[in-house]
Amino acid sequence: MTDPRRTLRALALVTATTFALAACQSTPTTPPLLDLPPASATAAPDLERWWTTFNDPTLTALMDEALAHNLDLRAAMVRVDLARSNVLLAQSSLYPSMNLGVDTRRNRMTLVGSQPLPENFNPTNNDHLVGLRASYEVDLWGRYRNGASAAQSELLATEYARQTVRTAVAAETARAYFGLLAADAELAMLRDTLRSRDETVALQADLYQAGLIGDYDLQRAQAERAAVAANVAVAERAVGTYESALAAIVGRSPREVFAAKITRDLTQLRLLDVPEVPSGLPSDLLERRPDIRQVEAQLAAASLRIDAARAQYFPSLSLTASYGSESAALAKLFSTPALAWGIGASLLQPLIGLKAIEANVEAETARREAAVVSYTQTVQSAFRETRDALIANRSTRDALAAQTERAQKLKASLELAELRYRAGYSGYIDVLDAQRQLLQAQTLQILAARDVRFALIDLARAMGGGWDYLR
Repeated sequence: MTDPRRTLRALALVTATTFALAACQSTPTTPPLLDLPPASATAAPDLERWWTTFNDPTLTALMDEALAHNLDLRAAMVRVDLARSNVLLAQSSLYPSMNLGVDTRRNRMTLVGSQPLPENFNPTNNDHLVGLRASYEVDLWGRYRNGASAAQSELLATEYARQTVRTAVAAETARAYFGLLAADAELAMLRDTLRSRDETVALQADLYQAGLIGDYDLQRAQAERAAVAANVAVAERAVGTYESALAAIVGRSPREVFAAKITRDLTQLRLLDVPEVPSGLPSDLLERRPDIRQVEAQLAAASLRIDAARAQYFPSLSLTASYGSESAALAKLFSTPALAWGIGASLLQPLIGLKAIEANVEAETARREAAVVSYTQTVQSAFRETRDALIANRSTRDALAAQTERAQKLKASLELAELRYRAGYSGYIDVLDAQRQLLQAQTLQILAARDVRFALIDLARAMGGGWDYLR
């Protein structure tokens, strides 16, 4: 006879060995170590409202509108809700399932047979059954637990993806707004220049009628006026394009996008006044950018999916329990003799081919490797984008300073050219050349101021949403 104690010891040894093998095969969920710049003990910044640094109430109002109604953000929120539902679905496997059944049958036996039946025998029989059945699969190998954890990590990834979309929407709103301000400033400058050219053409026409100048000077003045008029039309188109873009980004209706009424301050000085931001590569970038946190969560989910797939190699333990009543008479259905209950347990090995399980594990492993590559690429892109934004922040400010100085010098040069022309020391061609150069310099100055703001926006986006912590 087999010693039951030896049997129990052997069973315990097999169980412990199986658990040990399962534990040894768990997949790490942490991201790989990368060669990164040294970290620093800087305080965590406020990433929520970086655009308030510009001190522009119009921009703040547009940003609030965009974050409340932008369609890309609404779609991202729907994906978060879907991922949350998947978490609840995955967690449902960790709890018992309950079924309530009610069954009523009416049967009739034949009266024809070799054995005689009693005289008062009723061939018709009613059978009533009410039962409550519970079943639960014990998660010995972590299949459902890992699946639920993977779904939780995927939910976290979708939330970080929503934050990434939020950062992108904020950046697009700010870029469109400052692009609109630059177009407004350029259009206002061109309209002022066009009025000045109209006055010049009228003056040249009077001088021509008086015989003081020839056709050449008059036609050059008219040609210069036409060139400015063409630039006015181009600037008007740019203003309209930026207005439509802003209306769409902030989530307005199609009718409002078509109307595209964007209220803003047209003062050029506001465009040229930009906040100061010190340069320097942020050392805590990995803790800030939501897209990096997103790929970290996706990597963790992929690792847990491997363990869930590997758990299919092991048998499943199912527990069942039932409680109910069964009676031929409906009146006695819930009486004590009619009560019935049962408890059972079964250890089942899934009839899935080992090759199929192996293929599933390999597929999940390949997905994890792809997640590792995606993580590395995202981190690499994050540091590249931040470095480019920091370089742009310095270079655009240098360009703005140079263009501002150039515009000031050319303005003084134009005044001298006009004095020389009126004094007869030079021809009108010198005045036209000075006007043309000044107009170009003023246009480039506006664009340089816009580019400084674009660089600040790109820096905020590259750093996960702000730069206040660098101060």
